Amino acid sequence: MAEWYLFMPQVRVPVADIVERAQCAEASGFTGIAFIDHLEAPGLPNESIWEAMGVATWIAARTTQLRIGHLVLCDAFRHPAVLAKQAVTLSEASEGRFELGLGSGSWPAEFTRFDIGQQDSVARVEQLERHLEVMNQYWGHGDAGADTQSPLPTYPIPLVLGGAGRRIMELVRRYADWWNIPAHQIDRLAELAPATGSARISIQQMIGFVREGSDPEKVRERSTRHFGNLGSGLVCGDAEELSGHFSKLSGQGVERFYVWFADFAAPESLHEFGETVIKNFVG
Repeated sequence: MAEWYLFMPQVRVPVADIVERAQCAEASGFTGIAFIDHLEAPGLPNESIWEAMGVATWIAARTTQLRIGHLVLCDAFRHPAVLAKQAVTLSEASEGRFELGLGSGSWPAEFTRFDIGQQDSVARVEQLERHLEVMNQYWGHGDAGADTQSPLPTYPIPLVLGGAGRRIMELVRRYADWWNIPAHQIDRLAELAPATGSARISIQQMIGFVREGSDPEKVRERSTRHFGNLGSGLVCGDAEELSGHFSKLSGQGVERFYVWFADFAAPESLHEFGETVIKNFVG
């Protein structure tokens, strides 16, 4: 059974609208929702963007079943002791609906602007490895006698690691419950999937959803104009075409889809997608 998550970057959108979309996604059959984690909107440094853990906490409080996570939290932004405590707290408050998505950072410009993190990508991945190890100890998963935090997690906190580099894939094999391949790396799915170990595979996919009664050419033109840089990470089509696309990915071992709507997740799109794709999907 495929899992469907709404990928919802919290950029240029009021918090009330994020709540509306999350609740609509929940009512439409989505399994979860995922946000981004940046101190500035990538490529749009003067646009508004809400803090990742704060918005996740608020959405967890305004929903009842939707799983909550990120693609992905930036390891450099939070001390591992703080992040471990935040994760346990949000997991407990949401009755086990929180997942920890984590990565080494993808937008060096904000490291410079806010004097945080390291520019060297290898050093960031090495730091991520150390932090994964220590957070597991805080949660009681390390060697006997290792430092732990109190309280320990009541619920499992699934770990989602995002990225496609060689060192990241090593961490996926060692630590991850889920591996997520970013939209712009979809062409590498067949190449990288064998390196995931026991981690389950998820994929981030931008879609230009041709709703019933809409003009397919206009949807494709608008979607391509805004997101054509994603290459195969963008797919356009109606419910039948998108169902076929996701079925092919399912056949390649993908078990979760983070759906990123080119129309910024209009409630009408979420509802129709749920009725025509999610409910009728055969993977």
